[in-house]
Amino acid sequence: MITMGMECMKERPFEHVFIHGLVRDAQGRKMSKSLGNGIDPMIIIDQYGADALRFALLNGISPGNDMRFSQEKVESARNFTNKIWNASRFAIMNIPESIKDTKLPDSKDLRLEDKWILSKFNTLVKEVTDNLEKYELGVAIAKLYDFIWSVLCDWYIELIKPRLFDKGSVDCENACRVLAYVLRGSMETLHPFMPFITETIWQSLPHDGESIMISSYPTYSSDFVFDEDEKTMELVISAIRAIRNRRAEMNVAPSKKTKLFIVSNEKTAFSKDTEYFFQKLASAAEVEYPNEFTDDTCVRIISDKAVIFIPLAEMLDISKEIARLEEERKKMLDEIDRIDRKLSNEGFVAKAPAAVVEGEKAKRVGYCDKLALIEDNIAKYKNI
Repeated sequence: MITMGMECMKERPFEHVFIHGLVRDAQGRKMSKSLGNGIDPMIIIDQYGADALRFALLNGISPGNDMRFSQEKVESARNFTNKIWNASRFAIMNIPESIKDTKLPDSKDLRLEDKWILSKFNTLVKEVTDNLEKYELGVAIAKLYDFIWSVLCDWYIELIKPRLFDKGSVDCENACRVLAYVLRGSMETLHPFMPFITETIWQSLPHDGESIMISSYPTYSSDFVFDEDEKTMELVISAIRAIRNRRAEMNVAPSKKTKLFIVSNEKTAFSKDTEYFFQKLASAAEVEYPNEFTDDTCVRIISDKAVIFIPLAEMLDISKEIARLEEERKKMLDEIDRIDRKLSNEGFVAKAPAAVVEGEKAKRVGYCDKLALIEDNIAKYKNI
């Protein structure tokens, strides 16, 4: 190609050559007719879509290394496509038709979560641009995946839902403008990897120009550097995540509202200004911010720069929980008794391999540890 370009066109046909690795099958074998392990891309496209196939082939690759192709990777990419589509449909349904331009609210009108998402997206654009310039396609697409799925869809959209439902308010319009800006920019950044879904969504959002293909690629801007606001929001999210995890561990239904006591020196993150985040996303009935707090009848949760206390009696039906723990205690005692009988059997100890005997002893230690924890919880619950 270089020789023909120089001969026929009298100029170099391209400046750079990017050589990717082989696409192998799920077992790492080279695809060949003799093995019959080749993949017809048209069948995959019909089943999962072209964008999902492109994403699966790009995700996790590194320059010069081979990649393994599997149905599971394409299914995961299809799930990502569905996530984008569903989140975008929700956004488009809530962004009023009266918003036709791409203007953002003034900085003074932005709320904490708005500055957080704008700052996160600004950083994403800078990092992805750097990755693309270094031909680190796998790294770039991984960052886009994490931002769109975890930051934009799972957090920002959830954070602003109360504002979106307050139709006609200035706060609603500001949230819609920020959402449209970040979602549109995310589609523009993702477009080289997934061209079809990004074009469709972009056309449905407020935009400038005829097509995403000829729109300007997002660029980093110092106007969207909100470091302090970003740190503050990250502390709030860390606390909410810790509360959710503990409630899930204890099988507490999301509909069960509880009081929260949050002890922290980070007063910007944990104050009345951020209380509604805990009410909407952490099932808080109300939140207090004491300087010090101790209560043995509360569940203690540690997050980044905060300690959260939740009254145990508000989370659980104590009598039912004691009954459940008594059942668990009986199971542990039965298991310990079973192992003791086995280990006291001289025939078993003499004939069984040493590794099996040691394994039974290790199981007994584990059951004893669980039993001690269960009995501690039973005693604690009975004192409430």
